[in-house]
Amino acid sequence: MEDTPYSADRSLYGKLRRRVARMVHTRPAQLDLTRPLLTVSFDDAPTSAAGTGAAILEKHGLRGTWFISAGLMGQSSHLGAYAQADEIRRLAAAGHEIACHTHDHIDCGQSSAATIAADLDRNREAFAASGFPVATTFAYPYGDVSPHAKSILKNRFTAARALHHGQITTGTDLNQAPAVGIEGADGEEVAMTWLKRAAAQKAWLVLYTHDVREQPSGWGCTPDVLDRLVSTALEMGFEGVTFAEGVRRATGQAIAKAA
Repeated sequence: MEDTPYSADRSLYGKLRRRVARMVHTRPAQLDLTRPLLTVSFDDAPTSAAGTGAAILEKHGLRGTWFISAGLMGQSSHLGAYAQADEIRRLAAAGHEIACHTHDHIDCGQSSAATIAADLDRNREAFAASGFPVATTFAYPYGDVSPHAKSILKNRFTAARALHHGQITTGTDLNQAPAVGIEGADGEEVAMTWLKRAAAQKAWLVLYTHDVREQPSGWGCTPDVLDRLVSTALEMGFEGVTFAEGVRRATGQAIAKAA
């Protein structure tokens, strides 16, 4: 993967495409919570997230979700080195969720339906070959989405996480679920604001980041920031769930206890 960060389509057309996508192929959540839910997720699986990030969650008794593009395994970029297969298997063995992020980290907003389908097939095959669990949820690389991408993903996964800010309550589209990034100079402040909102409304909040290291990229955070956010969330009464577990709660499916 190149060191230069890719930028998704920010044109007027791209914004309209994403807005139209929110109106179609929806899967409304149904939630009746007595306490707020928190999901901590990591995209692309840098080694720092698989190691340091996981250790922080486990210290607090939580399990998270790692959205994996198998084609990135063993490579490196501005996010640092990416996790190897054995690191991802360790995450799964510890009870964390291993989810799909396409194979080659493609832009689902600008890729054709055929390209998306073929890439998803490759990631599923790579998961099987690497001994990973079957992925039941998905996250859009770059947060970019299109109507035809949603039409494909809705039949393959129980939910798909996007990147627009928000919390999940009854009626929220699980096929384009909102999330809040722990990234950039104001990442902790923004995440804390959303934690307070979700706590007040007893909603489900999904946080995401990338690398977790002392000098993170603009898309990551430091270990201390992640630790403070998790500690604060637990003090506020949040229940930690993987993304898949949250989806089960939001779709009336049986609840599976984390290992």
